[in-house]
Amino acid sequence: MTPTPESLDATLRQLDDEVSRTLGLLAETQKDQLAAMVDAIAAADRVFVFGAGRSGLALRMTAMRLMHLGKTVFVVGDTTTPAIETGDLLLTASGSGTTASIVRAATTTREVGGTVVAITTAPDSPLAAAADVAVIAPAADKLDRSGAASVQYAGGLFEQIVVLLGDSLFHVLWQRSGQSADDMWPRHANLE
Repeated sequence: MTPTPESLDATLRQLDDEVSRTLGLLAETQKDQLAAMVDAIAAADRVFVFGAGRSGLALRMTAMRLMHLGKTVFVVGDTTTPAIETGDLLLTASGSGTTASIVRAATTTREVGGTVVAITTAPDSPLAAAADVAVIAPAADKLDRSGAASVQYAGGLFEQIVVLLGDSLFHVLWQRSGQSADDMWPRHANLE
């Protein structure tokens, strides 16, 4: 028998339940790491973001919001991204925590005296080990096709958590900054 596709409204409710459950677990189990992440990013001279694939796209959203706050932000791999230095911070996301280029970037950051903040699903991964702050998201990575942690395909839940975590990070830093939305608006893109 061919399975019947779920309706979009039923899928939306299912994904809402997954995301809500996962964010609740993240807030409950990673409170110290989340606070350390906020403090580290607030204190950084410059922020570099680096992720591969959809995780990288999610981090680009966070980079934009940090720039709106007035932070100096670079996306690793862009042609205008300078060398990372002491006082800088690398914000990474990798569900598996084993993406070679991201682990290398974390190692380089530590070697030059920078700070590494990593978002991953894998507490025992090389990326988590290289990080000053490792936020462990209770979500499936892209290789987990068991359906136990998420019914979604290839790390979808992890990537959604990265987006929402980035937006939450921005919101906390915005509130700390005392800036109004009008204060930040001149930094919004005007070459669209």
